[in-house]
Amino acid sequence: MVTVSKKKENLLTFPSNLQSQENKSTKGFYSVFKVLRRSNRLVLIAVTMALLIENMLLTTVVPVVPGYLYDIRHPDAPFGSLPTSLMSYKGSSYSLQSGDDDGNYSLPSSEISTLHPDGNKTSPFEMENRHNELVDETMEMGYLLASKAFVQFLANPIVGPLTQRIGSNIPMFFGYFILFTSSLMFAFGRTYWILFVARAIQGIGSSCCSVCGMAMLAASYTDERERGNAMAIALGGLALGVLIGPSFGGVMYEFLGKSAPFLILSVLTFIVAIFHFSILQPKVQKSKQEPPTLKALITDPYIIVTVIALMIANMGVAVMEPSLPLWMVDTFGSSRWEQGVVFFPTCLAYIIGTHVFGRLAYKIGRWLAALLGLIVIGVSLMTTPIATSIVLLIAPNAGVGIGFAMVESSMMPQLSYLADIRHTAVYGGVYAIGDMAFCIAFIVGPILSGSLIKAVGFTWTLRGVAIICFLYAPFLTLLKNPPRREQKKAVVQVAATSKTTISVDHPPIPIIKDITNVA
Repeated sequence: MVTVSKKKENLLTFPSNLQSQENKSTKGFYSVFKVLRRSNRLVLIAVTMALLIENMLLTTVVPVVPGYLYDIRHPDAPFGSLPTSLMSYKGSSYSLQSGDDDGNYSLPSSEISTLHPDGNKTSPFEMENRHNELVDETMEMGYLLASKAFVQFLANPIVGPLTQRIGSNIPMFFGYFILFTSSLMFAFGRTYWILFVARAIQGIGSSCCSVCGMAMLAASYTDERERGNAMAIALGGLALGVLIGPSFGGVMYEFLGKSAPFLILSVLTFIVAIFHFSILQPKVQKSKQEPPTLKALITDPYIIVTVIALMIANMGVAVMEPSLPLWMVDTFGSSRWEQGVVFFPTCLAYIIGTHVFGRLAYKIGRWLAALLGLIVIGVSLMTTPIATSIVLLIAPNAGVGIGFAMVESSMMPQLSYLADIRHTAVYGGVYAIGDMAFCIAFIVGPILSGSLIKAVGFTWTLRGVAIICFLYAPFLTLLKNPPRREQKKAVVQVAATSKTTISVDHPPIPIIKDITNVA
């Protein structure tokens, strides 16, 4: 019986040892997982991936939706079968070279004729009708693209204070859900209005991801040097999304159809949301400090100086995006692929610039980096109209990207720094204001671009924006040494003390007694 009991004991001890080993491994896994959850790097990875996917969705739409809308409305003459001369038809257009148009537009010549794919001639009248249809499509596409920035502008004043009160986690997950829904609507939408709604609600998701993402980084990285580096990496993810989005959308649409790129983006959004969920569980995180009101932030002169710098830098890009491809066609007859890759140097320079100046701006002073960035943008805009080929556009476009990176990588951390020293360390509101500046630039920029080019021409439009950059750059010296909250309180206390002293006619009685005793 003793031996049997020993055998039984031996048989029973093996599973118990195995179980203890499993428990140890499980505890080890959870301990490692807890350590990882406290890692700021995983927060940085999650925010960077969110900005990457959000901006990929932003730019994937551009090469896909115009052709798709034309195809569903003209099934007998799809977008790809349009003759080349039709795409550059300018029967009722104005020159982009200067603004001295007298309103007399030349009618299409009777010699203009092209061939359909079936070999039939296209009459000038039919070409003019198709040109007008393309103009209408362009206007509708413009409204569709602008709807995102407009809704994002309206959502920021709501998302910012909400983030300050309940934390960034819940609004961030809501942003993932909105981006996931928007991607599916783009994938399966078959009418203009469904695509319009998909683009509009994307603005809500973008507001949640941008505001909450930057607020999370500012809260996770309290050291100014590390904070600047982290935000530079996140902005690099944003630029990478802008860079690869059009190529990704165009290639997928060409070979796999309209739904393919958006389905892939929806899957990526879901994966990033799960990854983010495993790091930061969605729960209410109330701030221990009283968050500043939007009114207090908007009326802070140093925050205003920072936000205006961001808006002017974005304005330079926003004015160029819709006008530069048309100017290229009008000036040296650029092809479609040249129009598609013209902004590649800008995005590539932006990615490099954010990583370089995210570190360098802290050393030389963020105000100085932003000041030099506006000057670089201004010089690049002034030299852009001089180019006579796409090769000569590489340098000024790269200059715009470098200057834009210098301003963004220095002014975005500056917003959280100003919140720290002049208000409280709660960042949702200040980044909501910063994102509103971005939205204003991309709402007003394209509108001003069209109006100014018609009035004064492409060259003077860019020169005007460049002059604004030059004139505003000196104002950034105000950010060299902004006063802290304690200094403001000290000034108020001194003023109050001096006011009280002046209002008293005689010194207080206790002081007289002390002087008498000393005597």
